[in-house]
Amino acid sequence: MQRGNFSVVTEFILVGFSTFPHLQLMFFLLFLLMYLFTLLGNLIIMATVWSERGLHTPMYLFLCTLSISEILYTLVIIPRLLADLLSIRHAITFAACASQMFFSFTFGFTHSFLLTVMGYDRYVAICHPLHYNVLMSPRGCTCLVAWSWVGGSVMGLVVTMAVFHLTFCGPNEVHHFACHMPPLLKLACGTDVPIVALGVGLVCISALLGCFLLIFLSYAFIVTAILKIPSAEGRHKAFSTCASHLTVVVVHYGFASVIYFKPKAPQSLERDTLMGITYTILTPFLSPIIFSLRNKELKTAIKKTFFSKVYPEKI
Repeated sequence: MQRGNFSVVTEFILVGFSTFPHLQLMFFLLFLLMYLFTLLGNLIIMATVWSERGLHTPMYLFLCTLSISEILYTLVIIPRLLADLLSIRHAITFAACASQMFFSFTFGFTHSFLLTVMGYDRYVAICHPLHYNVLMSPRGCTCLVAWSWVGGSVMGLVVTMAVFHLTFCGPNEVHHFACHMPPLLKLACGTDVPIVALGVGLVCISALLGCFLLIFLSYAFIVTAILKIPSAEGRHKAFSTCASHLTVVVVHYGFASVIYFKPKAPQSLERDTLMGITYTILTPFLSPIIFSLRNKELKTAIKKTFFSKVYPEKI
């Protein structure tokens, strides 16, 4: 197709880690192991919550949904990345690139919304325990989960339609290992590109900051309520139910801030690619580990579910 003096791009080349030719095999093995551990960790959490009746509570329902969103998020990006690390040509069609962007943003923002819902759940449990069963009823929990997925889908649709409504007239080399928004916007042409880039950036940052603010307010009330508990044991028990969630929030938003709030000073494309690992591979890898190790109730249930038959004397 032709538009003016430019040919419209029909496929993109994901440059990715081809700038590190001697390290591609090492990256492949490292990312494959991290991906398998991510899948295994989330599946173990889901299986444990499913099998243990004592974990059939809103907090663990949200945790299961969070695990599903992480599995789907990594499924959209990492298998393609692993295949590209072993191939010579890293072409991806226009439609496949748009699909990858849509699903990655959908599952990524669903993850953020679910973390916000989990913060609200801890706020209700600690600050309004007498109203917990009413506010976090099965119907209420279902609505919160459903709206998280709807919100993520809307974000994915808005971002993808805005970006792929632009014209891409070449070159077609995306300096990233996935169809990420900033490097794609650099390939677009037309007078409306700066407006779209600004608008999409504001939408994404506003959604992330909104979620972060709600979580911050939840924990501000939680800390205030915990400090009013007279016994040290009671304070420790109350805070221990929030420790794993709070740690994941710090990791999630810490790495997200590196991407969205990094200075716009000139930097190497290789550095951008390496920074992309933090939120696409490292964050999903750490999340199930944190929840498994920092949540005493879940850790005990995992031992009971998976290790009771192998080491019965230790359970």
